[in-house]
Amino acid sequence: MKIIGIVGWKNSGKTFYVSEIIKKLKSKNYRIASIKHAHHEFDIDRPNTDSYIHRKSGSSQVIISSSKRWAKISELEKQDEKKLDELISELSETDIVLVEGYKNESHPKIEIISENKKEHLFQKIKNVRAIISDIGIDTHLKKFKKNEIDKIVNFILNEIK
Repeated sequence: MKIIGIVGWKNSGKTFYVSEIIKKLKSKNYRIASIKHAHHEFDIDRPNTDSYIHRKSGSSQVIISSSKRWAKISELEKQDEKKLDELISELSETDIVLVEGYKNESHPKIEIISENKKEHLFQKIKNVRAIISDIGIDTHLKKFKKNEIDKIVNFILNEIK
């Protein structure tokens, strides 16, 4: 299983690139999983749905299942947030895991650099293997222009172990 992270400052386009990479890999018949780190509280079920009512009533784990998909919601209560490797171990068999966020973990990463940012994450965090940016940046890292999705996917397939 390959694991590749997409990192960047807020509003740099991480979700856009993860989405485009997933589409391209899926078109090549790879099995893809993705993990998105949220820096805030979130709900995947909405108020007044049955799963929401179950959770708000005190159920610490709720599974929602249909013939099309299933999801498990676990309330951490007073437990620590799960580490990336713990989340990866929860995944079913897959070829490639795309991780959005988790910039301080040790997996290989591609950084998206916006034109208006002077600070770059690759100067501060470990294991950035490439950058995506349309501005000239002095680095030994592999560089991609923002519209080079095919080249980015080929880099992931051929260069990330």
